[in-house]
Amino acid sequence: MAHEDERIALLLDYENLAIGARDGLGVVPFDFGPVADALAERGRVVVRRAYADWSSFDEDRRLMARAQVELIEIPQRIGGSRKNAADIKLAVDAIELAYEREFITTFAIGTGDSDFTPLMHKLRELDKRVIGIGVQSSTSALLPPACDEFLFYDRLPGVEPTQAPAPPRRRRGSPRPAPAAGPVATPAPVAAPEPEPAPVVPPDPFDVTFSDGSDDTATTGAEERDVEGLVVSTLGGLARQADGTVLASRLKRAILRKDPTFDEADHGFRGFGELLRHLQDRGAVTLTTGAAQGDPEVALPDDPDADHDAFALLVDVVRELAAAGDPPQLSGLKNQLRKRVPDFSEKRYGFGSFLSFAKAARARDLVEMEWSDETGDYVLRPVS
Repeated sequence: MAHEDERIALLLDYENLAIGARDGLGVVPFDFGPVADALAERGRVVVRRAYADWSSFDEDRRLMARAQVELIEIPQRIGGSRKNAADIKLAVDAIELAYEREFITTFAIGTGDSDFTPLMHKLRELDKRVIGIGVQSSTSALLPPACDEFLFYDRLPGVEPTQAPAPPRRRRGSPRPAPAAGPVATPAPVAAPEPEPAPVVPPDPFDVTFSDGSDDTATTGAEERDVEGLVVSTLGGLARQADGTVLASRLKRAILRKDPTFDEADHGFRGFGELLRHLQDRGAVTLTTGAAQGDPEVALPDDPDADHDAFALLVDVVRELAAAGDPPQLSGLKNQLRKRVPDFSEKRYGFGSFLSFAKAARARDLVEMEWSDETGDYVLRPVS
């Protein structure tokens, strides 16, 4: 039944998230898609608000507008400190929604700031479920215990860091590291002043013209969408956070929350059940009879042979590339696997990203993987 879904209010302390993702993961601009997908697997997002001084996030503003997020403008005071001014406005809106919108069952608060800990406690006192979202390196240790569930942005399927995750920030009151001993560096010569740039015209807050020149016409793009990957990745997310079995009806609702334009007819199927039976024939999912007729239980197949073949392919490619020259980097490695198996996709094995698939191989001691500052990427090596 549709009423069984959680109704989620998503409130983002955007400056905290965007700067944390930039400094900790090298993700610029902030990619909202993984957050939207993770919440779509948990329920209906009925409120989407992001709080920031949007004059500092011009490109992000356009991306968030395309994602149907309401942008709350919190201008910084001229001459004042850069203290995040969104805190109080976000907290006031959360409490107002909790009292005036009783149908909201869950609050998803995107921040890493410990100042929001009392808000989390108060929402739970009001019998609301609280999901926290933050970048691990910029999230206070006080925040996750105050939530019913905490999602580290770094670990969400689809997040692809471009640099090694930064170490956790220094907590208040902890001693600063002692400066390294050595000669005092001489100050660098002062460069000649550059000419003043032309005045920047502030962006129109209602201008959502896309920088890539594309229009905003909604198209299905079914011929470009990997329907098997969409179904399997959504099913994997539901299975990770569900207490029981996943019914076909629940899976379909979660897919529609991720992509409201989804229609199995675009892929040649007369109904969602027919699509699931086709995927079962391909070995992507398994179906068993559910409590209600026509609503089967859906699960990922327990196929150790398929997992073994996928990891064996990765190991063989890594070994071959390492023998031919330098150890391969993570970027571009998936294309090397597809040269052997053209339809390879890590999503068919329940992994949300190729990085997660590679980390799973490392956890199984099949390959070695470490971050290289020289190349700015993960480097993989065969196990010696």
